[in-house]
Amino acid sequence: MLKTSVNTFQNYINGEWVESTSKETFTSINPADTNDILGEFQSSAPEDVEKAIEAAEKAFKTWSKTSPSKRAAILNKAAEILESRVDEYGEELTREEGKIISAAKGEVKRTAQTLRFYAVEGQTFTGETFPNDDPNMDVFTQREPLGVVSVITPWNFPISIPARKITPALITGNTVIFKPSSDTPLIALRLVQALHEAGLPEGVLNFVTGSSSKIGDSIVSHPAIKAITFTGSTSAGEQIHRSTSLTTRTQMELGGKNPVIVMEDTDLDQAAQIVINGGFSLTGQACTGTSRVIIMESVVEEFTQKLVEKTKELRIDHGLDENAKIGPLANKKQLTNVLHYIDIGKEEGAVLQYGGEQVKGEKFENGYFVTPAIFTSVTPEMRIAQEEIFGPVISIITAGSYEEAIKIANNVEYGLSASILTNNIKLAKQFTKDIEAGTVKVNRTTTGNLINAPFGGLKKSSTSTFRESGRVGLEFFTQIKTVYVGY
Repeated sequence: MLKTSVNTFQNYINGEWVESTSKETFTSINPADTNDILGEFQSSAPEDVEKAIEAAEKAFKTWSKTSPSKRAAILNKAAEILESRVDEYGEELTREEGKIISAAKGEVKRTAQTLRFYAVEGQTFTGETFPNDDPNMDVFTQREPLGVVSVITPWNFPISIPARKITPALITGNTVIFKPSSDTPLIALRLVQALHEAGLPEGVLNFVTGSSSKIGDSIVSHPAIKAITFTGSTSAGEQIHRSTSLTTRTQMELGGKNPVIVMEDTDLDQAAQIVINGGFSLTGQACTGTSRVIIMESVVEEFTQKLVEKTKELRIDHGLDENAKIGPLANKKQLTNVLHYIDIGKEEGAVLQYGGEQVKGEKFENGYFVTPAIFTSVTPEMRIAQEEIFGPVISIITAGSYEEAIKIANNVEYGLSASILTNNIKLAKQFTKDIEAGTVKVNRTTTGNLINAPFGGLKKSSTSTFRESGRVGLEFFTQIKTVYVGY
């Protein structure tokens, strides 16, 4: 049900909900129906960021000394709050970002699981004791928080990605400045609200919304910022990297051009479904989404037919429709970009086998809907095979052998996720060694990662410094001291 009243939401600074000093706001809308407004949000100014950083600096002195069990209790309480509101927040997420309702509810649940995971792991994350030749000396390391951390997140997983950054930062004793995407500020605010209601002390987490062009520099270049964790485009990540000081730690998860290699010995029906799940779920708007299918020449025609048939069965609709399989793109810019790349593919000589059109009709006229596109006759050097599109566009590339397929798969600037579909165990094992990707799958989609396993990319998909997610996700937010104690 669409909301008729429009609420104005505020920033969260030093434990209080406050207006921006700019007195200006922007609107969050439903990409399935742009007449559906979720709320007005603060167009923050650099002065707001300054206040947030001051609050975080002050709070760090106390929060860094708060016992791990007290920090964990707050995270667990926030997880309970989120779990109690899965239906409400899932609907808001769908209306704000566009993904289908089952995926939205699943993301809220996953966020609660992330809070619980780090509530446990953070209480056992410690240093080491080292043996030495002096019987009257102990040598050990201790882990300490960094200080104020900037968290900058995208719109495609607008509550789960913030959680996997904010939660390990908090449990290790850091304080946070959080700027979400301006396309999805409401669901990000719900995470902040849950932590606030759970009893997080003032200043520990500060939330500012607005344009990166206005406040981005303040968030990444302020001398008090000790670390920046960012997920977004490679170009934006490179800009942040250039803006930071020598002593500011960075963690960036960026773009992808993720391949699936389909060998001739695999079940082609299953292969087609795996490719669809990886390439078209979330309307192709996942950094780990399947973008390239590199397939053996002997089975390309049969596979393509199955892929097209299964794709035609996907229902495109508003995400709140329980039967929908594909929702809208997240914003107008996304729609324009996807349609632009489809034109590029046709101009380059690729064959648009299916889809690639804006969905028409009264039901869709106020939304950003596009039919998923399948290109054949794609060569590895084409732009649609090299550049991240971030939409439901799959390029099918043929190869004569596994060796040729690996060469094609690795011949891009990205290295985030990759998969091979085969029944050959030896070949699958070889693939895990040959592929240049941080996340490697065998007989699974390129999308998806466990909350308790490391996540990150190689090459231009990441800064290749610290991994996110899992227990190792805590490492980025701590620094090590080596201590020698003689008696």
